Amino acid sequence: MLIPCLACESRFGPDEFFRACSDYNRGRDLVAWTCPRCGNHDELRVLPGELGFGYPQCGRFAVYDRLRVPGLRRQRGDLRLDISLESASWRVFTRVRQPV
Repeated sequence: MLIPCLACESRFGPDEFFRACSDYNRGRDLVAWTCPRCGNHDELRVLPGELGFGYPQCGRFAVYDRLRVPGLRRQRGDLRLDISLESASWRVFTRVRQPV
């Protein structure tokens, strides 16, 4: 299974794709991802069996593109999101934001 960058259309195996995730926003349930090839920054929602790409709209995240990833699983932690697919797993931590 190859997962595409929606900006440059490069395709990545699950390990390369999920290693490029840099932040989990638990309140919005979004993962920040930066394409290793073109540097495009996306936010996405990891759901059981699929990835949801979209944009903030009217105070919520609207998913416009869904990519089926059979066997994809997720487990929310207090300050992280654990993602697993087959025998591989990745952990995306929440960056602690400082009060303004």
